[in-house]
Amino acid sequence: MTKILMTSVRDDEQSAIDDFAKAHHIDIMVTTKECHPGTLPDLTDIDGLVIQQTSKIGGDVAFYHQLKDAGLKQIATRTAGYDMIEVDLAKKAGLAVTNVPAYSPRSVAEMALMQIFRLLRQTLAFDQRIANQDFRWAGLQSKEIHSVTVGIIGAGRIGGTLAKLLHALGAKVLAHDVQQREDLQGIVTYVSKAQLLRESDVISLHVDLNPTSVGLLTAKDFAQMKPESYLVNASRGPVINTDDLIVALENGPIAAVALDTVEGESAVFNHNLSTTGIPDSRIAKLLAMPNVLITPHVAFFTNIAVKNMVDIALQDTLTILTNQTSEHEI
Repeated sequence: MTKILMTSVRDDEQSAIDDFAKAHHIDIMVTTKECHPGTLPDLTDIDGLVIQQTSKIGGDVAFYHQLKDAGLKQIATRTAGYDMIEVDLAKKAGLAVTNVPAYSPRSVAEMALMQIFRLLRQTLAFDQRIANQDFRWAGLQSKEIHSVTVGIIGAGRIGGTLAKLLHALGAKVLAHDVQQREDLQGIVTYVSKAQLLRESDVISLHVDLNPTSVGLLTAKDFAQMKPESYLVNASRGPVINTDDLIVALENGPIAAVALDTVEGESAVFNHNLSTTGIPDSRIAKLLAMPNVLITPHVAFFTNIAVKNMVDIALQDTLTILTNQTSEHEI
């Protein structure tokens, strides 16, 4: 019987894993540990490997050859991002690498839309006042969404879905992307990055993480943004220079930010740090700022997305194990 190892498995994934194993008559071994050299169990009877993590595997050439020599043909990540895998080393060792590029664009788009509403309706500031039994609303006038311009950087599957939701609500939507989509004609206006920064009341980031997107927004870019503008990041942390963001939040022009992802998050997100404190000084500073809303990289975390991430990653694994080619191979 085919046996697949899944790492970093959460309780909420188990139902989908069990259903897939039963439907395809395979054995799926699970571990809560991440995939790193020294953390994997004995791979003697393992045919396939499915991972999910934000921290790098940290393997060298010998490690990936070790996986190949153990009989593996592939590594599947049940995420859209795959920067945690040393893809070049894996491929040199003869391992196919797959990801799940579209597990549920709606899940992240809906989260971004909610954060946009929260920023426009000043709920972060109201929550802070009410927590102190201050029920005044002076100085916290909101903006209706159809009266603002939202700029989307990265109008792919997720950004495009957000654009359609915003358009339906009457917002003016600008977009910046290297590729322009025909299905977004009449929904977004494609502009340069500089124009988007100048004209947007809210900017939402939806790019993948690659060498060209690291440091996509820095002090130079923040200086071009409208005064009292808002920023949402539901993509990956390193696309924003965190130090520059903190300065822009302290001194303007950014009025407030909603971050579902941030640099250094792997040491913080999905951990209970209530007794130990925050190990990353930048994240600790952001959390202490009154104009910062942070969620722990959960925009993807919906019923539909979790099932799709499990199903697609496992199906890709079976496809490669039967010597076929997956459309999601990197």
